[in-house]
Amino acid sequence: MGSRNMHLEMLLSPMALHNTRDTIHKMEHHPPYAPFYGIMGVVSAIALSSFGAAYGTAVSGTGIAATAVMRPELIMKSIIPVVMAGIIAIYGLVVAVLISGVMDTSETYSLSKGYIHLAAGLAVGMTGLAAGYAVGIVGDEGVRNTALQPRLFVGMILILIFAEVLGLYGLILAVYMYTVDV
Repeated sequence: MGSRNMHLEMLLSPMALHNTRDTIHKMEHHPPYAPFYGIMGVVSAIALSSFGAAYGTAVSGTGIAATAVMRPELIMKSIIPVVMAGIIAIYGLVVAVLISGVMDTSETYSLSKGYIHLAAGLAVGMTGLAAGYAVGIVGDEGVRNTALQPRLFVGMILILIFAEVLGLYGLILAVYMYTVDV
């Protein structure tokens, strides 16, 4: 019986070494999976905003192609929605680079920082997705109808600006969350 207790103590002794107050505190605030949330913030920022930009470019591009058939002289004016859609991806790129710059090992990267970075990436990514969708639809219809009625051009640009600013709001929020010290 004594041998069995001694064997059990030998098995549990490594747990006693790691069950200190400092180790528990470190594992609560700096768990090994904390950087995963920061990485997901980086991925969310660039992927979702790029999806929005790609959608906006593709949908606006179909409108430009249709306009080029009717009025080829308006092609350069019609490129504006595509440029505005591309800017949305830059917002996600900026946030992804900012978050990537502070990524570190799990020993120094806290769980709360990971959550903040995930939220920042989702904020810019989701607003970029929504802005790209809006820019694509407005760009397509705006370019097609501007070919029919040139006075619609100014209105189309204003609506595109309001659609683009959705992504800018996400960028501002993400940069603010990035700077928060937790």
